[in-house]
Amino acid sequence: MPSDETDPLSRERAHLAHSRAALRSMREDVQSLDIRDVTANWVNAEVLGRQIDERIKALADLSHTPLFFGRLDYLHAPGAEQAEGAQGERFYIGRRHVHDPAGDPMVIDWRAPVSQPFYRASKKTPMDVALRRRFGYTGGDLTAYEDEHLSDPADSSETAATSKLLQQEIERPRVGPMRDIVATIQPEQDEIVRSGLGGTVCVQGGPGTGKTAVGLHRVAYLLYAHRERLARTGTLVIGPNASFLHYIEQVLPALGELAVKQATVDDLVAHVEVRGRDEAPAAVVKGDARMAEVLRRAVRAHVTMPTEPVVVVRGSRRWRVPAYELADIVQELLDREIRYGAARDALPQRIAHAVLVQMERSGEAPDDRVQDAVARNPAVKAAVKAIWPPVDPAKLVFRLLSDADFLAAHAEGVLTEEEQETVRWAKPVRSVRSAKWAAADAVLIDEATDLVQRTHSLGHVVLDEAQDLSPMQYRAVGRRCTTGSATVLGDLAQGTTPWATRSWDEALAHLGKRDAVVEELTAGFRVPTDVITYASRLLPYIAPGLAPVASVRENPGFFEVRETTVREAPVREAPVRETTTDATMDATADATEVVAACEELLRHEGSVGLIAADTRVPLLSEALTKAGLAHLAPGEETTLTARLTLVPASLAKGLEYDYVVLDEPQAVVDAEPDERTGLRRLYVTLTRAVSGLIVTHATPLPAQLTGEA
Repeated sequence: MPSDETDPLSRERAHLAHSRAALRSMREDVQSLDIRDVTANWVNAEVLGRQIDERIKALADLSHTPLFFGRLDYLHAPGAEQAEGAQGERFYIGRRHVHDPAGDPMVIDWRAPVSQPFYRASKKTPMDVALRRRFGYTGGDLTAYEDEHLSDPADSSETAATSKLLQQEIERPRVGPMRDIVATIQPEQDEIVRSGLGGTVCVQGGPGTGKTAVGLHRVAYLLYAHRERLARTGTLVIGPNASFLHYIEQVLPALGELAVKQATVDDLVAHVEVRGRDEAPAAVVKGDARMAEVLRRAVRAHVTMPTEPVVVVRGSRRWRVPAYELADIVQELLDREIRYGAARDALPQRIAHAVLVQMERSGEAPDDRVQDAVARNPAVKAAVKAIWPPVDPAKLVFRLLSDADFLAAHAEGVLTEEEQETVRWAKPVRSVRSAKWAAADAVLIDEATDLVQRTHSLGHVVLDEAQDLSPMQYRAVGRRCTTGSATVLGDLAQGTTPWATRSWDEALAHLGKRDAVVEELTAGFRVPTDVITYASRLLPYIAPGLAPVASVRENPGFFEVRETTVREAPVREAPVRETTTDATMDATADATEVVAACEELLRHEGSVGLIAADTRVPLLSEALTKAGLAHLAPGEETTLTARLTLVPASLAKGLEYDYVVLDEPQAVVDAEPDERTGLRRLYVTLTRAVSGLIVTHATPLPAQLTGEA
């Protein structure tokens, strides 16, 4: 193995410069391709041109993103115990493969098998690695390195030592969208990332354990290992809201993956425009898995057993299919439990086949063209329309929610009368178009749509913040990966919907992935020790038995709880409000100390989030504006000049900021329909900070935080 020069840092910088030049050359080679003589027609030219454009984008050199972040020196040559390693050769590990003009690798993709020991090797299990080197960067410049001699028994200097560069990378201030974590993936995370395409993985992880990053990097790995298959079948990332998706949308492109689609569950089921909103009890019942049986019954109820024969006239001959034979055909299709639309399409062919059997018995020799002609016969078409009429999913759900008798007929023994009353619309609605559909209604329509016609299935689906989905939403997602696999990400302690899942076994059953492997991440890399310790006081009340996150950060972070001064606001006319939180809003209207906390944190490098109950956001926005503090809304990208984001508590999940000011914890709790959901929402808001948290409150803190519960 060749030794480094006297100045290792200069040598590594030179390799970085040469690698960047090689990447530019690779990109220029693609840009110079002339496809005029290799495409047979304009369609082929368009497809090939698009593929070339995507390749050019994938080879972009991001100036502030390190081209490689590590190096591995192996002990043995090919053919030895570790065939991947090569004596005298070293491998630089980076975000994508880079080769020189001769085709020799200068940077190895982090997903390649030879790169795996960078994440898994240790002194105890060196995996044939002599040296692992990590690199530190300032901007795009290589400024430091750190060595681990894994196979040298005489070197014990690193025993139990924590990588300083690793800690610095984890704690590096963040401005803008979410970053990839390829340089900091830990062994337990890497095991999940590299799990195979054939199986579904569910990752339970508390705040800061990196579950979202793990899920995204698993997609990148699967696209590397199974590119052709996933190119045909497709991949999809599902997030809780548009702000969250915007926050994570640059992770995969930074890894060279541009073809992964993103959506929310609402996007998937957007069969109708959602303009209404359910009360929590109605949404809970509509989201219950029992609604699938109600819908199945309602769809099948459209089938009417025939009582009249079908008479097909062809030339001078009349062919009669008796009612009892038609009934047998219909019953067989019902017993097969195939989709309503597929059975309806099959029915005319079955009737035509019965006619052909009679033709053959009479000495004729009909072929497939005759059968198709009989299936299109007006008498057959009329019979199919009467027996198996078309079903419009939206109209079906409309009738269930507006017609008490229709709902009762199909919900008998499934929903109680009280539950039926809960889901029915209180006021008459004239038509499907005029209905103010709620989000849960759209999910019901999606279920009905799948009962009529099969939903297209993808090769792999990532479902993030999965704990917040209802059983019917799980079914909607599961339909998109019935022939593929999934990565399910979530934290039971952060379930903030009234229908939040109680266990992953239950959720995976609704998803249709009972055989999924459940992995738990408990090592916290993002949230500082003092912050996660404080937030974990809520766990006994929101998720009893769930293991708290153990922060591995050496830096405890900045944490402070501040009781602010109550200032009387000017008296204004307003309706009398009953809740404790609402009653104190006017008294706490002067947010001077909250603004001061934001100004204090903005003196540090990095992003700042001010998180508050949704009802408090307008007041705080006005206060920030008066103080001259420009601020963004969730989904708007932070920059070096715009680093403060005002975040409604309902949108905080999945987001992270270097520093956070959390305003009025009790208001966050009181904004939810029940205390457990409110405490879970509070747990979410307490755990968004990477480096520091200030909690401000004029009203008393929740008793569960103070130990008085």
